[in-house]
Amino acid sequence: MTDIQRCEIRPGHLVEWTLHPTVVETAMTLPDDARPPAYIQESHVRTARSVRQDGLFVPTWLGTAFDIQGKADLDVLQEALRTWTLRHETLRSGFRWAGDEMQRFTLDADDVVLHRTEVGAFPDAAALTQHLQDRFDAGADALSWPNFVFTAVVRDDSTSVYMAFDHSNVDAYSIQRITAEIHELYAAGLERRTVDTAPVASYVDFCAAERTDADQVDDTHEIVSRWRKFIAQCDGKLPNFPVDLGLDPEGPLPTQKFMHEMLVDDATAAAFEAYCRPYGGSFIGVLAATGLIVRDIGGQQVYRTVVPFHTRARSQWSDSVGWYVGGAPIEVPVGQATDFDSALRMVRTALRENRSLSRIPLARVLRLLGSDFRPTSPDLYSIVSFVDARGIPGSEQWQHLKAYGLIRVSYGDQVCAWLTRLHEGLQFAGRYPDTGIAYDNMRLYVERLRERIVSVAQEGAAVPS
Repeated sequence: MTDIQRCEIRPGHLVEWTLHPTVVETAMTLPDDARPPAYIQESHVRTARSVRQDGLFVPTWLGTAFDIQGKADLDVLQEALRTWTLRHETLRSGFRWAGDEMQRFTLDADDVVLHRTEVGAFPDAAALTQHLQDRFDAGADALSWPNFVFTAVVRDDSTSVYMAFDHSNVDAYSIQRITAEIHELYAAGLERRTVDTAPVASYVDFCAAERTDADQVDDTHEIVSRWRKFIAQCDGKLPNFPVDLGLDPEGPLPTQKFMHEMLVDDATAAAFEAYCRPYGGSFIGVLAATGLIVRDIGGQQVYRTVVPFHTRARSQWSDSVGWYVGGAPIEVPVGQATDFDSALRMVRTALRENRSLSRIPLARVLRLLGSDFRPTSPDLYSIVSFVDARGIPGSEQWQHLKAYGLIRVSYGDQVCAWLTRLHEGLQFAGRYPDTGIAYDNMRLYVERLRERIVSVAQEGAAVPS
């Protein structure tokens, strides 16, 4: 995971694909789709609208970047992109406003046509990078439709593909699968062979089913009561990262900065994982380490955070593109931890007791709580996320293919950290408010996280399991 400034963009001839204008005209006359938005989609779009009404444009797209060997056959690549798009219904489904209600519309697969534009030559990498960021800001916007853009930078020896999507359509797992899927479709097109291009399970269907289940819950449900207690412990707000970020509570929404580096190599990550496995694995270890670090930096005796979990509970959703993420609140009394093992036990207990809370979308819970959670930031709360990407098809080739998941860094007062277990090791990526205090404390956090992982890995290697 990185931002567009760090994904090895090189000069070349830029080509772009969007939905054809006639397709967009057709979509505007479509009847309503009875399937409602997911609560997480509605919250995302409403937050974007709220922040925009306050006078600030905050891009929040996600994307992917990867190389194709040689000078691409653009006709074959276009068909690969179109075929991939057709597999995922959420990409041809959008929203419009009816008063204050969001209504879904969905294009038929047969109506999808991609329009190719020859943008031109970019001999300067910095100018190309800025152009792509500006184009993705406009074309993958939460408040417009279509809200995705595909591009290719063509050279004689290689072609780089860059794709951006509004967050309402994708999560990290979705974008990490794209490289292998497009490569397979493109190779099949070149070789004139067929591959399985049947549509996968639809995120639009998932949205409807999840919302139906969530709407059965009322304000007397135990999950709502437990969220109410958690938010009360956080002074009536959802938690930010518990270190000083140098924020001005009366100031405007700050711009953000980005940190991105490999924390440890494969051998160290594997040893850390082995040590933490009896407690539940590396993610438990990362959360335990984080709790101890923020205690030491900021004096927090209880580490409160919202832990992201995927909601792909059934295998039918495993290949589906969508935003399959829920959150569970945890409280870890790190002030009582005497060593790393005791912190591991605390985190394991907290997650076992609270993971079920992620089954109800947080936006539904907040609505039931009746509190005024008018969002002023694109992130409702800070996160520390962990994904083991080694099982994703083609991930062993990511380094060779210059494959990246892309995060847009723009504005926000929260800290969002993504730790990704790669074949090469454990990678850290994070965005944080652009203040000197936040930089110092985030730098300190990352260094201490690395130190903790290394020390645990060395101790685990010396002590018999």
